[in-house]
Amino acid sequence: MTLMTERPTIGGTGPRNFEALLSDLDDLVVPVGYKAEIIKGNIVLSPWSKGYYHRVMELVCRQLTPALPAGHTIGSAPFLYVFPQDERAYGPDVHAAPSQVYETVSNRLDGEALSFVAELTSASTRDDDLTDKVEVYGRAGVPVYLILDMQEERATVLWTPSAKGYESRCTQPFGEKLYIPEPFDCLLDTSGFRAPRAPGTP
Repeated sequence: MTLMTERPTIGGTGPRNFEALLSDLDDLVVPVGYKAEIIKGNIVLSPWSKGYYHRVMELVCRQLTPALPAGHTIGSAPFLYVFPQDERAYGPDVHAAPSQVYETVSNRLDGEALSFVAELTSASTRDDDLTDKVEVYGRAGVPVYLILDMQEERATVLWTPSAKGYESRCTQPFGEKLYIPEPFDCLLDTSGFRAPRAPGTP
């Protein structure tokens, strides 16, 4: 197994099937400060979020909770959602799904059951959040995908899932309100999403 410095990836000497990768993921001792996902045939380790991301994730959950579809729940606790057709397994930063999805002893949850996902980008994960995950979440039929680009300080909501990803999108800079489409049909206020400024910074 090999580790890359900025965006560690774990792979063997040859191609591994998806089930083998999931088994490897179950057995993996993840280094302190990282979470693990399966992306493009590799186990990818991503660094833990910056502290202020907690505030942003909490604000997303708090604002969307009143608009949740009946029987659904939203949270930011780490869970692994599996997409077998695309051979991916993601741990989204914020996720909503029917409550019964979590009534299992397995740590592999059904990605197609998701009603909403949000990813907060980091320098090492931004490319996958903007490309690979758009395609996979869309093909899986996840109704709404929210990308919070923490480097560019802008929010993009994608909806109308399709075989190519998503057919519709809207982007607003942090500080503006962003419409979250059905099944939520609500406004998300992004004014609290910016990074804290250093003392003395205007």
